[in-house]
Amino acid sequence: MTKADIVNEISKNTGIEKAVVLETVEKFMETVKGSLAKGENVYLRGFGSFIVKKRAQKTARNISKNTTIIIPAHNIPAFKPAKTFMGEVK
Repeated sequence: MTKADIVNEISKNTGIEKAVVLETVEKFMETVKGSLAKGENVYLRGFGSFIVKKRAQKTARNISKNTTIIIPAHNIPAFKPAKTFMGEVK
């Protein structure tokens, strides 16, 4: 399901114009991205959590040049579904 499919489904079920629904979905995604960029987790009860995971520094190998490189510590976004959400999917 794409963002357009989500907008169409919400618009069809609620009767709200697609443009308004699209703007709402866009603002929701901007808010989540902004919070994660600041290092703040986003918790949606009954749905799940958007969290920031910290990756430790590690060494890797560049096989083509046969060299060792160091990958610095960094943060990555992750989603952890709620138990009720997992139960519905299973």
